[in-house]
This record gives sequence, structure tokens and C-alpha cells, in this order.
Amino acid sequence: MGIPPTIPILGWAWDDLIFLLLGGIMLAAALFVVIGRDIIRSGLAMIVAFGALAGIYVLAGAVIVAAAQVLIYIGAISVLILFAIMLTQTKAGPASLVFHRQAWVGFVAAVVLALLVIVSIIGTQWPGKEAQRIGIGTIDVAYLLFTPLYVLSLQVIAVLLTAAVIGGVFLAKREDEPDPGERETTTLERIRPPEPRP
Repeated sequence: MGIPPTIPILGWAWDDLIFLLLGGIMLAAALFVVIGRDIIRSGLAMIVAFGALAGIYVLAGAVIVAAAQVLIYIGAISVLILFAIMLTQTKAGPASLVFHRQAWVGFVAAVVLALLVIVSIIGTQWPGKEAQRIGIGTIDVAYLLFTPLYVLSLQVIAVLLTAAVIGGVFLAKREDEPDPGERETTTLERIRPPEPRP
């Protein structure tokens, strides 16, 4: 028995329902990224938002863009951000983020952005029929990326990402240097308590 083309009760297409689910998951995860108090959980919610966006790309027929979304944004950038947070975050830092004190600035920016999106949607002449999905093969994209036109850009980005990872690990693993004015103590002095003065 096959799946019907539309949902029996609602009469919607399955693509529309999946789009609404993925869009809701993406918006909820993005909202949690902004208002979350724990920065690690906000980073994990960002990965969920990127995954939902990759699903929307698949529904739109852009499978290569969805694969790039998963490989680059989820597999590289999000993991790099989480590693940087875990390596550089100190245990003695404040539990609450100081950025929440500027919530009114974010609220004003969100209202302005929402107004711009609404004005753009209203002022756009949308086509009356569905556009045909364009299928792009991986061979064409690979040929464009690895030809002399873009191969230098890819190499520069790879070097920059490698330098960023090495710099983050170096800053996180660097030990605090001793105070130059402090007298160095030997191992015996650390073990044996100082003798009281007469």
C-alpha cells in the first residue's frame, strides 16, 4: 500500500507538511541560540538549526547545497565553534552571559529586520505557478570548484581554518607564566612548611 500524495485529513501535500516541520524546528532552534543561557547548549541548538535548513534545501531540490550545508556548517564550522568554546572557557567565569544586558539592542534590530522582511515579501511579484526544480550534478560543481577560478580561494580558506584551529589550541593550552618578581621555590620548600621565626 503506497502513501497517498496528500495528507488524508488536512489535504496538504507531504512536502508542505515537511517544510512546516523543518521550518518550525529551525526557528525554534535559532531562537534558543539567541536566548539560551548556556553557551554550549546554544552551540548544539545552532547545529540543529543548520540541519533543519539542510532539510529545506533538500525539499527545494538543491541536494548539493544541502550536502555543503551539512559538511561545512555542521561538520566544520559548528564543531570548530564548540571546540573553541570548550577549550577557551574558564571555570571561574560568570555563569550568566554579559551579552544579555544588551537585549534591547537585539530587540530593536530584530524588529527592523522583521519589518524589512515583511516589506520585501509584500513588494515582491511572486509567480503564479511553481517554478521547475533545477537539477545540478556534482560533476559540474566539482569542475567549477577545482578549476583555476576557485581553487586558490579554497586553498586560502583551508589555510585560514587550519591557522584558526592551531591558534585556538595554542591559546587554550598556554600555561600562565610566573610573576617575574616572585621568588622561585624548590621542591623541598613546597613540601616542608617554613620554620617559625624566633
